[in-house]
Amino acid sequence: MKLKHILIGVGILIVLIAVAKMTGLIGGKQIEKVTVEKAGDKKVVETVTASGKIQPEVEVKLSSEVSGEVTELLVKEGDVVKKGQLLCKVRPDVLQSGYERAVASYNSQKAAVAASEQALAQNQANFVNAEATYKRNVELYNKKVISTSEFDAAKAAYLTAKANLASAKENVTGAKFGLEQSGANVKEAGANLAKTTIYSPVDGVVSKLSIELGDRILGTSQMAGTEIMRISNLNTMEVNVDVNENDINRVNVGDSAVIEVDAFADKKFRGIVTEIASSSTSVGTTTSSSVDQVTNFSVKVRLLPDSYSQVKGGAKDLPSPFRPGLSATVDIESESVTGLAVPIQAVFTGDKDKSTDPMTSGNDQNADKQKAKLTDKKVKQYVYLFDSKTSTVKKTEVTTGIQNDQYIIVKSGLKANQEIVSGPYSAIQNKLSDGLKVEKTTKDKLFSTDGKK
Repeated sequence: MKLKHILIGVGILIVLIAVAKMTGLIGGKQIEKVTVEKAGDKKVVETVTASGKIQPEVEVKLSSEVSGEVTELLVKEGDVVKKGQLLCKVRPDVLQSGYERAVASYNSQKAAVAASEQALAQNQANFVNAEATYKRNVELYNKKVISTSEFDAAKAAYLTAKANLASAKENVTGAKFGLEQSGANVKEAGANLAKTTIYSPVDGVVSKLSIELGDRILGTSQMAGTEIMRISNLNTMEVNVDVNENDINRVNVGDSAVIEVDAFADKKFRGIVTEIASSSTSVGTTTSSSVDQVTNFSVKVRLLPDSYSQVKGGAKDLPSPFRPGLSATVDIESESVTGLAVPIQAVFTGDKDKSTDPMTSGNDQNADKQKAKLTDKKVKQYVYLFDSKTSTVKKTEVTTGIQNDQYIIVKSGLKANQEIVSGPYSAIQNKLSDGLKVEKTTKDKLFSTDGKK
């Protein structure tokens, strides 16, 4: 019985020793298992990611030019309106009386013009009569028929009639100018009265209604005034995003974009950059240090209608399924290059960062710190070439170009179909060295059992 137990114990011990030796605990160091991928031509699209809100390309904010009470409100939020459609009215009492006074003054001035024209006609007749009398008296005076005093009286009557005629003409001119002034006052009063009736300036949808029937509103003649509503053209929508100053130089008008809207989580939409702000938008307070401030630039990306024409759901009664204010994430395709590419995690810098935590995900993506280093052209970059004959790796310097989330373009240092070590990230970053013997495996086997590379 004791012998049996001893034999069982010896057998277990032998098995444990064999396992320890295979794993490298006894008899030598464990061979590092790596995944390998061939360098090949791929299309790499570099993107700039930013978040923002969906808004209409054309949005008109309406405010009343006059203050008063809203007496009629003929639309509600979400209504489709046409250009020239009546939207609401403001109580017109004071402006109505002002208009009526202007009209009465205009009519009074018209009567004054008519009276001055009649006076002109009368003075014209008097002048004709005085002129004829004066001409006759000149002949009689030359023939010594009338006295000098009679001639002087006729001459004075003539000159007086002539002056009265000129004065009557000026009165008519002045009365007509007064009529024009009264007419202008009527137009002004009519325009002010018309401001109490608000019409839609464009075709669109009432995207926001800020008042209720009976509200008292402040006109734009007094500071900013009260915003009544917004009319939006929902046929053309855009995403307004903030792009960091480090990325803004990579964005150009006309760049394509992929847009993800939170309300449509399973769909992606296409867009195009239509506008880039010339000045920045600083986020932060002026009292904070410059390190705490974030400088962004506003970029507008138009949603292409073809990409959402078949979308069901959303704002069913509106021209677009998107409602203003929806959150969206935009990936702007700033540059596209087709060339020799390798997985981004295969490239490392000359100064390996031992403190960097290993990436344990199946995609083996680089950490943000490592990715930032890859964009620094002053830092030397390397990959490990895999020699299938000797199962060893060789450290090789490369120069790189643009990158996306998975691949990075290699400009020099590699040739097509050369095998490079693609994972795991922790081994590339911390464990491998030039000439080290490794074991080639697949990603499935690498992460299926222990998976803690």
